Amino acid sequence: MYRVLLPVGEDTEHALAAADAVASLPNAAADVEAVILNVYEGFEVSGEGGRVDSEDVWNEENYPESVDAVEDRLAEAGVETTRRREHGDPADTIVEVAAALDADGITMSARRRSPTGKMLFGSTTQSVLLGAGCPVTVVVDE
Repeated sequence: MYRVLLPVGEDTEHALAAADAVASLPNAAADVEAVILNVYEGFEVSGEGGRVDSEDVWNEENYPESVDAVEDRLAEAGVETTRRREHGDPADTIVEVAAALDADGITMSARRRSPTGKMLFGSTTQSVLLGAGCPVTVVVDE
């Protein structure tokens, strides 16, 4: 069985493009298991009303609609799926979960960004590419 980690954010179109890439793997219906991962990004905000931490508001069962859409798309293709929700830095969490699952690969979507945008704001995709201990497939959806 080939286990692929499929990180899914809020954007359904991008997530479905990555799901289609997983479904197109050879013998996907018989030989691929997809672990759909949604990472709730950590944050901390302070103001006049006090301090709010992402730990206080996150819910491990509150998946975005994009996860349901990906799960449905992969089910239609006959791909076995499980879902998982984590809290933390997206890039670090993706790499950690892939290692913990002993994933054979990571398939993720990315959006086009200018070189300046990547330099100034960083890139989850770039961090995963550099940090993962397994092959990473990146689907760039137009």
